[in-house]
Amino acid sequence: MTRVPFHDELRQLQEAIAALAVSVREVIFRAVQALEHTDGEAGERIIAGDDVIDQRVGELEEECYKLLVLHQPMARDLRTIGAALHILIDLERMADHGVDIARTAVRLRGEKLIKPLIDIPRMAALGQEMISRALDAYVQGDAAKAETLVTLDDAVDKLYAQVFRELLLIMMQDPHAINQGTQLLFVASHLERIADHTTNLAEAVLYAVKGERRALND
Repeated sequence: MTRVPFHDELRQLQEAIAALAVSVREVIFRAVQALEHTDGEAGERIIAGDDVIDQRVGELEEECYKLLVLHQPMARDLRTIGAALHILIDLERMADHGVDIARTAVRLRGEKLIKPLIDIPRMAALGQEMISRALDAYVQGDAAKAETLVTLDDAVDKLYAQVFRELLLIMMQDPHAINQGTQLLFVASHLERIADHTTNLAEAVLYAVKGERRALND
């Protein structure tokens, strides 16, 4: 049997990780959509599908270890696989945050929202853009593209602060809004954490491409 050349295997791994990232983006999108409509059934479907992503993460981690053992790569190739392992951990955690948002949709099933969701969907959209940009940077080996995530992360942080202030004011004015307001604050926190995990992806790209260990979300 002819063995696939190492760099072809490495490229296939990167493409598989990029495909997984698309699935994670979809989880976040659908979870926020379920929340906007307080659609408990949609939330339950997202929660039920979480095992699929966890399983895929495990499979791709195994592929990373096989490449390390079989080919014993050096220098940038070794860093690329190491970065892949870090990226997989962050993608799994981002998916978990998406599932937690779906759980909020389940808890708020059928309720009328205390305010229209404007900034929370904006946070989600920025997070999804960050995931796409980070994985493009990883597959293309583009450190400059990875560094552009800092601006998007700052935008997410500003939206989080705005959501926090608005929800806090609503809860102070109406004690009946406290339960739902608290749930929505948790959602905003999950989205802020998703952005932080995405900057971790960018840091992994910088390490893979340049060998630099640099924090991007200080």
